[in-house]
Amino acid sequence: MKKLISIIFLLGIIAAGIFLYIRNVDVDINYDRFNLVAPGVLRTPVERFNNIVGYPFKENYLTIGDTRIHYLDEGPEDGEIIYLLHGEPAWSYLFRKMIPTLTEAGYRVIAPDMVGFGKSDKYISIDDYSHQMHVDKMTQLIRMLDLNNVTAHLHDWGGLVGFRVIAEEPDRFSRIISSNTSLIAPGYGFFRNLMTYISYPLFKLGIWFQGPATWEEFIGGDGFTGWIRYSRYTDNIDVGGVMQTLGNVSDAERIGYEAPYPNATYKAGAQIFPYLIPSELRKNEKAYRDVFEKWNKPFLIANSDNDPVTSNNPRMVEMLKRVPSAQEIVIEGPGHFLQEEAGPEYAQLIIDFINGNPEPFSKERVVTSIKL
Repeated sequence: MKKLISIIFLLGIIAAGIFLYIRNVDVDINYDRFNLVAPGVLRTPVERFNNIVGYPFKENYLTIGDTRIHYLDEGPEDGEIIYLLHGEPAWSYLFRKMIPTLTEAGYRVIAPDMVGFGKSDKYISIDDYSHQMHVDKMTQLIRMLDLNNVTAHLHDWGGLVGFRVIAEEPDRFSRIISSNTSLIAPGYGFFRNLMTYISYPLFKLGIWFQGPATWEEFIGGDGFTGWIRYSRYTDNIDVGGVMQTLGNVSDAERIGYEAPYPNATYKAGAQIFPYLIPSELRKNEKAYRDVFEKWNKPFLIANSDNDPVTSNNPRMVEMLKRVPSAQEIVIEGPGHFLQEEAGPEYAQLIIDFINGNPEPFSKERVVTSIKL
């Protein structure tokens, strides 16, 4: 009897092993295509970035934890620092039209690529990405470079990460300019505090209940929710298509945005980032109460009037007005990625802001013919 039980137990172990192998193996995956630099970590081959349009900048790298982080460091070493943080699904390529104006004016520009984007390393699994991970990596970069007297420019998802980075090291930053972004938090009150505990589970439940969104539903739908449903559930997020739809970029520039991603396996960071937006409302609220409600340094909200994000969500702007020194201007013409449509003009606005006299500007929007 004992022998029979032992045989059955052994067969059970073998069967379980075969089941797990069959479930996890994917005959369509050719790992020779992947540039694995550590378990679960990919690095985009450097040749992917050869000859992309308008990006002649020198590479710089820091190893932070288990990932190598790429950043631009342009302009005079002793120049006053301007920190440019990209959003979703962009990378430091977004700032290529701004950097020459800033460096020619004598400023030092620091523009990192977050984990999963640009020339920085990329986790394969979406489970390795979190809002706090991005905050920790970008905060450590600021510390390792020992940056001080910094003007921070935050845009899109870069605002959600960047505001928290500033809250970790507020004394290193002299002023903030925020464009088409916010730091999402509930505010004061018992029920709003309660929502910090349940908002994210409810949000995830709602996304699950609605299910995947097609590309057509995303670009023709309600914006925010459709974007999250599309990015969360798609097998291969169309990074170039997003940048052409929201950024009005040319076909050649589209290639620059697609360069970091040889195939879909590299895109886990871009895929999951929107899903993380409401994941840390309590920490965001703490950042307001501990830092930003006491902020007495210059703070500029500079949104574009054709941005579908902030123009359709006025509460995003109202949240930032919790900052006592906040002033607001509206840039007329450009869409969400105004760095693409008005890069030099926007760079000049940052310079004017540093000099204490920011003025709104307008630029006629010329929509590029795109191929999706």
